[in-house]
Amino acid sequence: MKLHFPNPSCSFDESHNRVLFWGYDSTMEISFFLETAALKRLYPEMNNAESEFLKAFDTARDRIYEVADKVYRHGGGGKGTYAYVLAAEDF
Repeated sequence: MKLHFPNPSCSFDESHNRVLFWGYDSTMEISFFLETAALKRLYPEMNNAESEFLKAFDTARDRIYEVADKVYRHGGGGKGTYAYVLAAEDF
């Protein structure tokens, strides 16, 4: 079963320079941390403002969800890990 992303919310974690969002595997909530380097790979012309990162996330949401599902499945989803980092090389 693929992950579901019914909650479109995301937030910017300035201290770690990444965007946080959530997916669900059945009733389990899975946290994802998308490194800003991944967004810069998708949109190299953007600046380093929080608003730019969140706008880029919204624009690439479908692609990000696909990669999140792939990383989750490849990382052994359902085996006790509930947080994943998506890096530039995942895209």
